[in-house]
Amino acid sequence: MRNALRKEFAYSHTEAEEALKPIRRGSRVFIGSGCGKPQLLVDTLMGMAPSLADTEIMHIITAGNAPYTEENFVHSFRHNAFFIGANTRKAIWDGRADYTPIFLSEIPMMFKTGRIHVDTALITVSPPDKYGYVSLGVSVDVTKSAAECADYVVAEVNPNMPRTLGDSFLHVSQIDAFVHNSEPLPEFPMKDPGVVAKKIGKYVAELIEDGSTLQLGYGTIPSAVMKYLRGKKDLGIHTEVFTDSLIDLVKQGVITCRNKNLHPGKIIASFCMGTRKLYRFIDKNPLFEFHPVEHVNDPFIIAQNNRMISINTALSVDLTGQVCSDSLGSLLYSGIGGQLDFVRGAARSRGGKSIIAMPSTAERGTKSRIAPFLDEGSGVVLTRGDVHYVVTEYGIAHLHGKSIRERAMELINISHPKFREDLLKAAKKKFYIYQDQLLRQDCIYPERYETYWQNKAGQQIFFRPVKPTDEKKVQELIYSLSEPDFYKRFLQKVKIFPHEAAQKFVNVDYRNSMAFVGILGRNKSGDNEEIIALGELYRDVSTNFSEVGFTVRGNMQHLGIGSFLLWYMIRYAREQGISGFTAEVLKENDAMMKTFRQCGYPVKASFDFSGAYEVEIPFEREE
Repeated sequence: MRNALRKEFAYSHTEAEEALKPIRRGSRVFIGSGCGKPQLLVDTLMGMAPSLADTEIMHIITAGNAPYTEENFVHSFRHNAFFIGANTRKAIWDGRADYTPIFLSEIPMMFKTGRIHVDTALITVSPPDKYGYVSLGVSVDVTKSAAECADYVVAEVNPNMPRTLGDSFLHVSQIDAFVHNSEPLPEFPMKDPGVVAKKIGKYVAELIEDGSTLQLGYGTIPSAVMKYLRGKKDLGIHTEVFTDSLIDLVKQGVITCRNKNLHPGKIIASFCMGTRKLYRFIDKNPLFEFHPVEHVNDPFIIAQNNRMISINTALSVDLTGQVCSDSLGSLLYSGIGGQLDFVRGAARSRGGKSIIAMPSTAERGTKSRIAPFLDEGSGVVLTRGDVHYVVTEYGIAHLHGKSIRERAMELINISHPKFREDLLKAAKKKFYIYQDQLLRQDCIYPERYETYWQNKAGQQIFFRPVKPTDEKKVQELIYSLSEPDFYKRFLQKVKIFPHEAAQKFVNVDYRNSMAFVGILGRNKSGDNEEIIALGELYRDVSTNFSEVGFTVRGNMQHLGIGSFLLWYMIRYAREQGISGFTAEVLKENDAMMKTFRQCGYPVKASFDFSGAYEVEIPFEREE
């Protein structure tokens, strides 16, 4: 059917009804993806429903409605989803449509081997150039492979389809019929991210280093991440799909792709979903290259970029780190898609990271997305070994290389506060954590008290409030102390600091009890961080004074860290309305007494018979 005229780059339009006549009952029909859905051809096919039966409609996600899934077409069409979109979800739930779980990167091979035979491919393309090539524009993904493997190809030629570069072209000789349609392409406008998405986006952005290459999906969370990348440098993009949120970062010079190992200087994608603004921006733009998913989503291709970061969402995560992202229990919701492709690719990349970002709750706050175990029937898309980080609006959980106990505590710590007690009980019941494990359920981490400071040696120290997950690193700090330093701090000679003692230092309510840690080697990811200083204060509500103590690692002493830590704790205490500090200091601890006397407030010290000074520092100066 592909005649010689088309080989000479000539082609002619035909009416949609005429072009679709070869479709027979029982045929398998592929429909172009996303915003590249051939709108006129789909509408025309619906008009042919009375003459068709058991026609299988295949595609990944598409924009707009999906009329072939409606009940009145049940005898004419049956949809087979390679990824479940909002427009086909109900039909699958009602049993009127099917779902094929498959990695997006493997769909083209199903077409090429004939395992999934394509009788007809309905696609949208740009008008041909003078050489006879049309571009698949916003939808290369699996569409190119479907068109190359189909017995019969109908192209909806639309002048509004941008001409994207890369491996996005078909020659007119590969197409059997052409239908003209100048209707605007479907658009996929993004809603402004809400408060929760913005908080998540900010935390995710902290994990992204200059020069990284990113994969982001579509949705409010990826859009929120983009808003917090404006201060980054030389980011690259190798992603399955992108939206309008990319444009500003390109214009601001944040996304340059110059540090990419593979396809340097190019944004690599498989399809995009956005608005006319995006379509105009990518049209003939040499910065962008669109490739089929068998290339873009190949984990071995992805891993060739150093510092590759995959950012994906999920429906739920259990306390061991298993991730469900395709179903609500046994209720099929979305699909495998390309998530695992990019997670595995990022994990194999040098310096790569895989991130799961999601709100802490679902169903309008009535259900925790972090659960003791996944609901019955849930699909485990990512195993316990796949995910490096989980991010919610309450912070970042670092899972990679962590034990089940550490993972459970990390995840509980970023769950919604109202669910923490139940999660803690469930973790104890399963013996994931210590049976006496403490955790303040109603405490919100006060991020505003994070700060950087440079010591006398020129080292940058990151100070922040302590977290329950700091227990092991606090233990490491205490055990690093010499015996004399240990005795000065704890007034005992036996050098032991077990879990029972350590957890009391890290479980604070951020109001009446507080602790700050000083961190050396902070790198956003939490890797190779060392806690080198710890300061604690505990308010006595009867006096409104707080007992204080602080510890600095031996090789970091005499660099001003203790003085800064004391000043910072005084600042915090005054903001909380605390009247002053008290402390017990050994007589021989001259350094501690000197630090107190230099704090800027009057110091009252009385010596007792135990060999220690009772110190009092009121913040209100006496007249």
